[in-house]
This record gives sequence, structure tokens and C-alpha cells, in this order.
Amino acid sequence: MNSSAVKLSLVQMRWRGNHSDTMAAATELVEQAAESVDPAARQGGHVICLQELFATCYPCQAEDHRMFDLAESIPGKTTDALAELARRLEVVIVCPLFEKRAAGVYHNSVVVLDADGSIAGMYRKMHIPDDPLYYEKFYFAPGDVARRDIDVPRDRPNGFNIITTRYAKLGVGICWDQWYPEAARLFALAGADILLYPTAIGWIDEEKDEYGAGQLDAWMTSMRAHAIANGIFLGAPNRVGIEGQVEFWGNSFIVSPRGEILSRGDDHSDQVITADCQLAEMDVVRTHWPFLRDRRVDAYSDITRRFID
Repeated sequence: MNSSAVKLSLVQMRWRGNHSDTMAAATELVEQAAESVDPAARQGGHVICLQELFATCYPCQAEDHRMFDLAESIPGKTTDALAELARRLEVVIVCPLFEKRAAGVYHNSVVVLDADGSIAGMYRKMHIPDDPLYYEKFYFAPGDVARRDIDVPRDRPNGFNIITTRYAKLGVGICWDQWYPEAARLFALAGADILLYPTAIGWIDEEKDEYGAGQLDAWMTSMRAHAIANGIFLGAPNRVGIEGQVEFWGNSFIVSPRGEILSRGDDHSDQVITADCQLAEMDVVRTHWPFLRDRRVDAYSDITRRFID
């Protein structure tokens, strides 16, 4: 991290029905995000984050073995294309994918492509849901637990460790991870400047009228709380469009270390949501709200228990 100012952009979009058209749309939106910044005036760098499983449909609404055909290796065709885009635009691109790690081993993953096109790091979703229309446990193995006793290669995931890029240190979770304060705290303690949560969440038609507003509010409130509790910038790009029985609700947003909403999308449009992240603000917030200073680290050992009987 060479700069104290980072432009953060979130790409919110609908799936186009196939990989090639979706990649073309995503490329156009990434280029649009990059063009919104005057390189001569830019103090720092530019981080652009795509939504969860952006290159495919959301595959988990049923337990369907044919959906495994959507997965790809890392590196692969999607990361290769976006790596060239990152290099050409000199931006960091956060690329969430359906990963085939090995025969029979699949993950819901993120690859972070640095501004020179290299792989800065990876993350594999740690918390895997199993809800109606979100049958992810059928498809995805959880990410591996962090190893502190060995040197992990830069392009391999390692629990809740941060990913260091040219412009910022990133803590990247995926969707269901966003509900867990433990994960956000670990990313922050490891030195992240920005938390990112690429997401695929939406309304089920028969629930929307009664529960929809509350579900959306809870989703945003949970992540705003992570930003406040850790004094950190946070961005969450979400899908839009109707796929199967789910209406993805968009509302991608970026918040400050005080939890203020800096920028927010609507619930239906392809959009780029952008905000300036002045990283020096984190120290100001953390010294005025010294939550990290006052943690009783000697008193929290029970947090690693499933339940305190």
C-alpha cells in the first residue's frame, strides 16, 4: 500500500445467460469504473470488486449435478481475461468464481488480481449456507483453516488472512461470511484496510411482502456494524435480476469506518457504485472510538466453543 487514498468501486449486475455475454458486460462495467477516475488527479489506487459467482448464474437453487460444469480452475479463462484487464487499466480487480479445485472438490472462491495482472491472493468461502434455494453445501467445500506454522504461497488461500495489493490490504469474505462478526474482526486484526463481501442475496417471492424490507435492512445493518466495530471501510456488491425463484435485491453499498453509507445502488440496475476511501481516516476513528484498544483479549477464550453449556 503506497497510498492513503483508494477509490473503491463495486460492480452490481445481472447474469446475461451465458459466460461470454456476462464477461463482456462485466468488462464494460469495470472499464466504466476505471474511466470514472482521472489518473492525473488520482492520489492513490483503484480497487474494483465484482459480485459473488459473477461469471455464472447463481447455481445453488437446487441440487443439480449439471451445475458443476459451470466451475473452472484458477487460474483459468475468467481470471486470465480479468488479469489482462487489471494490467491494462492498472486497477485491482476482485473476482469471485465457482472454482474447481480438484476432481470432486469445489469452492465458492475469490481471486484478487493486482494492478499488474498478477494474482495477489485468493479466498475460499468459509461459512457455507444450506437454506431453501441456497443449497451451497451440496456444491462447495469450505475454505481451509489458516495455517500459521508454514509459509503459504501468495496465490493460495489461508483462512481469514488479508490479501495485500498495490493499493490496499483487503479482507475479502463472501456473502454468508458477512453475518459473522468473528470473521470481520479477524480480517481487521490482520491489518485489512477494506472489508469486501461480494454477495448473491435476494427475495423469495412468497416472502417479499412480509419480510423483504426487514431482510434487506438486516443485511445492511450487519455489515455497517462490522465497519463500526472495527473502524474500517467496507463494500458489498450484490447481484440484481430474477434467476429462478430468487429476485436478487442489489443495493450494493460502501460504508465508512463510522458506518456511514458513502454510496449505494438501487435494487434492479446494472451499476457501478463508487466512493473514496481515505485510509488515514481509520486511525482517526479508532483513536476516538478505541474498540480495538479496549478489547479484553484475555477473557475471550470461550469464543472458540460451539456453545457454552
